[in-house]
Amino acid sequence: MSERVVYIGKDLEAMSFAVNYHNWILDEFRPFLGVNIVEVGSGTGSFSELLLREKPETLNMVEPSEMFVYLQQNISQIKTETETHFYRAIFAQVCEGIAARKKPDSIIYVNVMEHIEDDAAELKMVYETLKPGGRCFIFVPALMSLYGEFDRKIGHFRRYTKAETEEKCTAAGFKVLKSKYFDFAGIFPWYVKYKLLKSDSLESGAVTAYDKFAVPLISRFESFFNFPVGKNVLLIAEK
Repeated sequence: MSERVVYIGKDLEAMSFAVNYHNWILDEFRPFLGVNIVEVGSGTGSFSELLLREKPETLNMVEPSEMFVYLQQNISQIKTETETHFYRAIFAQVCEGIAARKKPDSIIYVNVMEHIEDDAAELKMVYETLKPGGRCFIFVPALMSLYGEFDRKIGHFRRYTKAETEEKCTAAGFKVLKSKYFDFAGIFPWYVKYKLLKSDSLESGAVTAYDKFAVPLISRFESFFNFPVGKNVLLIAEK
């Protein structure tokens, strides 16, 4: 697998401030989650903390960047009965060891797969690592028409379409259980900021404002309507 190891953590995208946004993603994942979980690209642990609240039996957190130090510090402070394991590595380096200890039933990639050059090979590794009936959870940026300097700067090889994500998962052997575009309302502000204005940064203040005021309304609206496009793609696939 070829991967940009210079990627220094998904929390560079300031998404550690997006509590409502992460809860929205988890709400979509929750009905399909198992009890032995691997989170690939855990960053500083903002999504990991939410996963611990689901009280899984095991949570394996994989993070290759310097964010690993903060991940370990943040999660180690949480009182939990969940068996936790930390890996400063890319998934390819630790997947066999994780499976040897206990085959996972859930492997999660939130804002990570787009950083991996050979995502097809990565998905095949995920398939081989999961137990039979296990599930892969993917959340990625959508639409190459939105790809700009910010994507390039933080190491995104691509933005996805829903069909592309489904096809790559199917090619790896998976059966797609759920696939949808996510955050339709986010397309326009993203296009203005990152395509028209060519910004190369994502400020925590803007993320916090969008998360606090827009996400509660948007998530409620999108629970009733499936839009034909969105700023992201969310997919759940089963082995």
